[in-house]
Amino acid sequence: MPEAPVRPELIHLDVDRRLGHEWDEWDGQPLPNTGDFSAPPGLFFRYAVVTLGAGFAVLAGILYLLGPRLALVHPALPGLLARTIAAAALLAGAWFGLLLLSFYGPAVVLPERLLERGPFLQLMNGTSRLARFAGRRDWVEHAAIDVYNALAERRNRRVQKGELLVLIPRCLSKETLDGVLAIAGRYEVPVFVATRGQLARRVIRERRPRAVVAVACERDMMTGLRDVAGKLPVLGLTMQLPNGPCRDAVVDLDVMDRWVRSLVGKPVPTTV
Repeated sequence: MPEAPVRPELIHLDVDRRLGHEWDEWDGQPLPNTGDFSAPPGLFFRYAVVTLGAGFAVLAGILYLLGPRLALVHPALPGLLARTIAAAALLAGAWFGLLLLSFYGPAVVLPERLLERGPFLQLMNGTSRLARFAGRRDWVEHAAIDVYNALAERRNRRVQKGELLVLIPRCLSKETLDGVLAIAGRYEVPVFVATRGQLARRVIRERRPRAVVAVACERDMMTGLRDVAGKLPVLGLTMQLPNGPCRDAVVDLDVMDRWVRSLVGKPVPTTV
């Protein structure tokens, strides 16, 4: 008789912040493009240039306004601060050039702590704030997450089955949830369902995985990456929201299968 398929370990916990809080302002109307916020990476890079430029422009403006008062403290202080800001701007420009080279070039040229698990996370957060004012938040965040994932995938990280954790929200459609559980079963990796927010951080603290594959909408994914990716390698799979946020979401199961396979190796063979 054929053996029953491997059932994944499914974890449920409860905590204080409900998932989907980023959509509290949603008015109930259909989302643009049926909840698919796919965008080319160039959109993120354009917003990143504006974000960096605006940040240094604000610093220069503050120095200009405070310069006379700073000169009273020491005559050389305004010039020293101006040179420091200029040097920081040059350093940021060089780093951004290496980011572009790592993404568009044949290989990643910076270690992860100086790229996707370091300054890149702060740049993502800055572009998200800017995009909110322009009404392009979800598209820019999607593009930023795609860039992050591309860099993280190039690390070719490998872990044991028990060292990988799959994090999913409670709002997946039944078909999508069944697909995720089937993938987790094939590779014998545990799945954690986030019925409330901050749950992910709790289960990460308790289980101490060496890598995470997370599923969320762009808004919650940005929050999760900002909170976790600096401490732990994460791949973040965004969802499509055909029925609005926090309901019947779907994901690209082929991408999830590829990511899990790249991290833990071939699936567990089934015997007949």
